[in-house]
Amino acid sequence: MDRTESESRKLLRRLRDTLAEPGAGQERLDRITHLIADSMGCEVCSIYLFRDEETLELCATEGLRSESVHKTRMRIGEGLVGRVARTLTPVNTANAPAEKGFRYMPETGEEIYSSFLGVPIQRVGEKLGVIVVQSKTAREFSVDEVDALEVVAMVLAEMTELGAFVGDGGAMAGLHKRPVMFRGATGQEGAAEGRVWLHEPRVVVTNPVADDPLTEIERIRAAVSELRVSVDDLLAAESLDKEQKQVLEAYRMFAHSRGWLRRMEEDITRGLSAEAAVEKEQSTARARLESVADPYLRDRLHDLDDLSNRLLRILTGQGRNTGAEMPESPILVARNIGPAELLDYGRKLRGVVLEEGSVGSHAAVVARALAIPLVIHADRITTEALNGDAILVDGDQGVVHLRPEDTVAAAFRDKIAMQAAAQSRYAGLRDLPAEARCGTRIALHMNAGLMADLPSLVGSGADGVGLFRTELQFLIRAHVPKRSELAAIYSSVMDAAKGKRIAFRTLDIGSDKVLPYMKRVDEPNPAMGWRAIRVGLDKPGVMRMQLQALIRAAGGRPLTVMFPFVAEIGEFDRARQMLLDEIERERQLGHALPAGLEIGAMLETPSLAYAPDAFFQTCDFISIGGNDLKQFFFAADRENEAVRRRYDMLNTSFLRFVSHIVGRCAASDTPLSFCGEDAGRPIEALCIAALGIRTLSMRPASIGPVKHLIRRVDLTELRALIDRECASGAANVRIPVMEWLARQDI
Repeated sequence: MDRTESESRKLLRRLRDTLAEPGAGQERLDRITHLIADSMGCEVCSIYLFRDEETLELCATEGLRSESVHKTRMRIGEGLVGRVARTLTPVNTANAPAEKGFRYMPETGEEIYSSFLGVPIQRVGEKLGVIVVQSKTAREFSVDEVDALEVVAMVLAEMTELGAFVGDGGAMAGLHKRPVMFRGATGQEGAAEGRVWLHEPRVVVTNPVADDPLTEIERIRAAVSELRVSVDDLLAAESLDKEQKQVLEAYRMFAHSRGWLRRMEEDITRGLSAEAAVEKEQSTARARLESVADPYLRDRLHDLDDLSNRLLRILTGQGRNTGAEMPESPILVARNIGPAELLDYGRKLRGVVLEEGSVGSHAAVVARALAIPLVIHADRITTEALNGDAILVDGDQGVVHLRPEDTVAAAFRDKIAMQAAAQSRYAGLRDLPAEARCGTRIALHMNAGLMADLPSLVGSGADGVGLFRTELQFLIRAHVPKRSELAAIYSSVMDAAKGKRIAFRTLDIGSDKVLPYMKRVDEPNPAMGWRAIRVGLDKPGVMRMQLQALIRAAGGRPLTVMFPFVAEIGEFDRARQMLLDEIERERQLGHALPAGLEIGAMLETPSLAYAPDAFFQTCDFISIGGNDLKQFFFAADRENEAVRRRYDMLNTSFLRFVSHIVGRCAASDTPLSFCGEDAGRPIEALCIAALGIRTLSMRPASIGPVKHLIRRVDLTELRALIDRECASGAANVRIPVMEWLARQDI
């Protein structure tokens, strides 16, 4: 074993010296294949690199025909080389032509070679290529030889990352240079152009080869010891909820794994530096976990990545603050981010791109409040992006263009310019009413969640705030906010509104919005679980405290309170009585009472549309929560990209259902509004208004386009069209409505 390890270290030193020699990328690759073939006693060594996500290209070889270089290509999964690239695991065989999936490449002359060993060139989940050694003698390569080639592959991966093999052709283009498009999902609409700002910058390993294994082993042991202490300290914190403890327990399991440390030490004895050994183990474990079917085990990838990155930061001394300056027009790129961290960046951000997240997550709530586009589920973008890279974020389509080509960038800028020009035109409508040609007037309200949103109340021409999300003040704190803190915030919001109506929605938590200090409940379907008013009624202390804060904030001004996710009349009655009890308590204490009080409910569950008449008679107002109502009506999870876009609000079944709600409210003379994404989409907003809903609430940027269209149509004509289509048995009215609008010359 000592001899093999010595040979491995000798090979790596020769490899390092070869890489240090001057020369272009192709020269380096040619020298490396010769060196490896010579050191391992093989007739052939070949290096294949990816030219795109699906195609490998032979970029250098010792032993195969030189004319096949840059001509031989194969798809991922094709042949033995393609199998290594797909599975990210070695293939070691004494009889390559007999192996299942073997593909004969006549231009290479490889038919005379029997033995085959291929290992992936990878770096932390990024597939870079495959290195292969072959010999005429039929034999399987030893475990030590496989390990040695994997160590070499790790060094090649690091040097590829550092740009050591840049040359002509797609396969040898520099990493992080090519244009890449990521197709994710919409977290918040809008479009932005800017420069990448990584929330957690990549740790750069510049010394993959080390001469003194004993020193490197001492470094890795000391770093792992420091890591273990830090994880134990985190676990000792009293403020952790169940989920946080589970994550940290997984951290501790990895950190205290003897096998983890042993494997890294073995790689160090073969010649890797401590940092390169960490990345090699991270890459190998990643490949292993990504292939398992168990989603729980796949989720452990994040724990492994976080722990490995912590360890690398200890070893390199590279913290989050790398000294880099945030670029102009920064667009934040991260795997995920908490609401407080996102708010710390504030309005300097032009947009946000996340690998994870959800449409109702903390980050999405904050992005909406900041009115910046958000794309979620942009898989692997943190691996590809570098600080300062040009980036285009299309929140409308859920698409991100990293380092875009000029033609793509030009088309995107045209889109942004058109949107800006339209907003400029809409500014002229700011002080005009949203009055249709038939004389019907629609109140256009905005959604908000931060004090910073309130300037938009004037600038957008909104008639009021149809939804103020109060959970943000809870989400960004590490503890329950004090009543006095909330009262001061709510009072400032009312001051900024200058007398315009604000509907305060009580705490809407649960599902994917979990408070940092709240014990998480494991639920198979959180969206239909313990959330919103259900939490408030089961935890009345927090609800009462929030209601007291709202009453005191009003300070003699009118107060409008809305309870979310009401599913049946009993829930509303209990919540309403709780508010009335607090009003009475404040009266007894001699505090100022609201000049007027409106108590309403959000209708987000189909069940509430069929509540007894008493509910509609008791409710001061009802707001349809379109996002949740649509997902429950169509049984289509809005977090699931496979189904969330399948169902259209202009489906006649849904329109009939909304008409039923309009009728129930009209019968009891209960004011009705519609709040949600569809309220801010001009075509959908027109149809909602045509059905008889006279108040719409949307993001501030949507008010201009919606008002512009409403003022150009006759809503009675549109209602007649919708009724005709429904009566005819049509499944959807979108096309007829679009054709009708075309005839209006709009």
